[in-house]
Amino acid sequence: MNRQFSLAGLLRLRQAEQKSAESGLAAANSRSALLRVRRAEAREALADSAGHAADSASLLAIAAARASSQSMLAELDALAASADADAAEARSEYTEAKQRAVGLEKLEIRHEAEYSASVLHAEQGVLDEIASAAWQRKATS
Repeated sequence: MNRQFSLAGLLRLRQAEQKSAESGLAAANSRSALLRVRRAEAREALADSAGHAADSASLLAIAAARASSQSMLAELDALAASADADAAEARSEYTEAKQRAVGLEKLEIRHEAEYSASVLHAEQGVLDEIASAAWQRKATS
């Protein structure tokens, strides 16, 4: 049996793909978490901004600021939803890449076990031959 695993190159490629997908998943999760934090901070800031209108001009300014904040929150919600979708897609890609690599890793482990068994079998054959030859020499002496 050949010592070298015949699919070693493909296995390295699959492991590289898995690492790439893993880093893409980490980046997507980081972006999603950052956007969730920004959205929570913006909501908190909006809730804390209780403006007291002294006249109609300040009331209009408060209304404009709230409308702008609501628009910003809507954009953050859309970005967060997009980031969550990207993270889900990256998670799916990582899972697929991991499954492809794991299948080859299992084949490599099986190959190593079979190779080790064949080496042990060959060694046992040599030991048996040596023991048999020694026994026959004793019998003829």
